[in-house]
Amino acid sequence: MDEGYTIECPLTEDRARKLKLGDMVYLNGEIIITAGLSSFKRIIDFAESGKSLPVDLNNAALLHLVNYNRRTAEGKPEVLYLNPTTSTRFNQHMPSIIRMFRLRAVGGKGGLDMECARAMKETGCVYLSFLGAGSPFLSSSIREVISVDWNDLVTTYRLVRLRVEGLGPAIVSIDSHGNSIYENVRLGLEERFPHIIDSLCAAGTKGKK
Repeated sequence: MDEGYTIECPLTEDRARKLKLGDMVYLNGEIIITAGLSSFKRIIDFAESGKSLPVDLNNAALLHLVNYNRRTAEGKPEVLYLNPTTSTRFNQHMPSIIRMFRLRAVGGKGGLDMECARAMKETGCVYLSFLGAGSPFLSSSIREVISVDWNDLVTTYRLVRLRVEGLGPAIVSIDSHGNSIYENVRLGLEERFPHIIDSLCAAGTKGKK
């Protein structure tokens, strides 16, 4: 089995476009995480009104990772764990955010829809699928909490900027050319669905004899 390889964040567009569907990767460098609908809506509101965000999202890796953050006794920000959340909750906001900031990587679990994939194709961005319930692996990658912003929100909705080493494993599940593992699965199921129904009906009819 392919053990994957390490990529540095922030990614360049050229590097993002070289990633292939199904590649297994680990991330080094700076990422930004948040996991709340209100957070993504606020990002769009800030950008549309010309207000500066507390972190620079241009060309960033913006990941849908749940975390719990707090202040240590010395007043330093601390993140206790990371875990992926379901990205489809953010489908309505992600195309705008991807285009506004020309994001290079987004990710979480469960994928994004084809409108998001089209935005990713335009800008040179990939979707990374992280292991559900993989918190021990993901959390061990944290090397530094650079900043925690929007502290008026609950901890997992805040904008958190981290330096990580070996964050993963993650699978390139939507590439920067519009290819999506999730869409491939959906189309495959649609193609097979009539055959599945026919088989079930045949089995039901046989059982009544």
